[in-house]
Amino acid sequence: MPQVSAIFWDVGGVLLSNAWDHAQRHQALTQFGLDEAEFHDRHDMLVSSFERGKISLDEYLDRTIFYRPRGFTRHTFREFMFSLSQPKPEMLALARDLAASRCCLMSTINNESLELNLYRIETFGLRRIFSLFVSSCFVGLRKPEEGIYKLALEITQKAPEECCFIDDRPLNLESADRLGMQTIRAENPAQVRDELKKLGVEC
Repeated sequence: MPQVSAIFWDVGGVLLSNAWDHAQRHQALTQFGLDEAEFHDRHDMLVSSFERGKISLDEYLDRTIFYRPRGFTRHTFREFMFSLSQPKPEMLALARDLAASRCCLMSTINNESLELNLYRIETFGLRRIFSLFVSSCFVGLRKPEEGIYKLALEITQKAPEECCFIDDRPLNLESADRLGMQTIRAENPAQVRDELKKLGVEC
């Protein structure tokens, strides 16, 4: 088996909580007393454009929340959205250790909207861990589309078999696996560390 020289990480669900997934949306809708079915009718039509960076957070909110008068401000809702992002300290520590060891190129492959992605990169110090961010909002592609994985390989000029992709969702891992990348389904930090060790990656 070729030596792994690049590790690509999912962010939401692995290193941090998800940014704006089912649980976070439910929390926000409950907090602000919004109709879930009505919201999701609109969200489902916009989420692809939102995560591909085709529309801004304000445009998204205009069309999902503030298309009618509300008893709260846009600023209050945005701040609550951002507050839902929380770290997974032990997994972040593992990623930091790997980055410090300089054993591999460290990159992300993740689906996130632009404003939330930039907030999370800054707030949780991800620039100190990763040298490359293959985020859907930057590249206009989303997991599990094979194109985002192919782009990551092209940018890094890595052969698939030299790469490991870490994610918590099987569908996202299947696309990477079909391209020949090593894959790890993240369950907890100790398990990820053990799986990486089996691939010859230690820190």
